[in-house]
Amino acid sequence: MSEYDASRIVVLEGLDAVRKRPGMYIGSTTERGLHNLVVEVVERAVDAVLDGRARAVEVTLLPDGGFQVDHDGDADEGTDLEVELTVLQGGSRAEHRTRLAALHGVGLAVVNALSSRLIAVERRDGRCRRREYVRGVPVGPHTDEGAADGSGTSLTCWPDAAVFETVEVSYPRLVERLRELAFLYPGLDLTLTDRRSAEARNERLHFPGGVRDFVAQLGGRSAEIVAVEREDSRMAGRLEVAFGWSGAPEERIRTFVNGRPTDEGSHLEGFRDGLATGLATVSDSAVAERAGLTAVVSVKLDRPEFEGCTRRRLGNAAVRECVAEAVEERLRGWQAERVDRG
Repeated sequence: MSEYDASRIVVLEGLDAVRKRPGMYIGSTTERGLHNLVVEVVERAVDAVLDGRARAVEVTLLPDGGFQVDHDGDADEGTDLEVELTVLQGGSRAEHRTRLAALHGVGLAVVNALSSRLIAVERRDGRCRRREYVRGVPVGPHTDEGAADGSGTSLTCWPDAAVFETVEVSYPRLVERLRELAFLYPGLDLTLTDRRSAEARNERLHFPGGVRDFVAQLGGRSAEIVAVEREDSRMAGRLEVAFGWSGAPEERIRTFVNGRPTDEGSHLEGFRDGLATGLATVSDSAVAERAGLTAVVSVKLDRPEFEGCTRRRLGNAAVRECVAEAVEERLRGWQAERVDRG
C-alpha cells in the first residue's frame, strides 16, 4: 500500500475550488443547485431594495438559456462589484447586513465561477460601465458604454452546462421563491419575465399585506385571518405571524428566518405553544373552526443561530418565548373582538 502524506494533499484556492467542488457552495449540480445560483443573484438585488438604495428588481429568463437580474439602485457603499465577482466572500454582505433576505449567501464570485459567461453592467456617476467574464475570469478591461441616466446594476449570467445537469431554470420554482420574498418583505416590487417561448410570461409580485396576503394565498381566503407583528428586543428581532382556519383537511404552516425557508425550530415551537395556550382560553365556537390551519411564521433576527449545516432549524431560544407570547396575546384579543361583534 502506498504511503499517504502531506505531499498528496491538493489545496484548491479561489474560484478553482468552486469549479472543482460546486456542490460545496450551491448544494448540488442538479436543478436544485441551478435554482440556488439564480436566487443568489436575485437576493443580492433584493438587498439593494431592503437597504433603501433601490425601488424595484426585474428578473428575466432569456431565450438562449441565460438569465438577467436588474435593479435600479445605487452602488452599495463599502463594496466593489468587481471584488464581489472575483473574490470568494469578497462582498460585505455577511459582515454588516442584518435581517435581509440574502442571509450570508455564497456570493457573486461563486455565481461567476459557475457561469460559462457573465456580463456585469453598472450605471453610476452618470456613466455606464460593462465587463465580461468567462468562467469567473475577466475578459479584457471595463468598457465605457457612454452616458447613463440614473443608477443601477444588471447581471446577465449563462450557467455552465459543463457543471450543471440542466441549465433550464424552472419558472414555477423561481416564481414561487420570488413570491415568498414579496410576501415577506412588503416593500419589494419584483417582476419576473420568461422570454424563452414565443408567448412571454410576465408576473409582477408586490404584496403590501405581507404575511396576511401570504396566508390568503396559501388557502386561508375563506377564513378570518389572525395576524400579529412586533419588534421584541429579547430576541433582537421582529416577528410577523398570520394564521387562520380554512376548514380544509390538511394543515399548511410555512416558517422563515430572515426571508429564508426553514423546516423547524424555536419560531415554529413558539407558534404552536402560543396557539395551544391561546385556544384553550377561547370559546367553543372559535375552537370548532380549527380545521385546516394555515399559517406563516416569519422572524427577522439580527443574530440568527441555526442547528446543523443546512440552516433549516432555528436554535435561538428567546424566539420561542417571544413568538408564543405574541400569538397567545393576539388570540385573546381576537376572541374579545369576536365577542364585541356578537
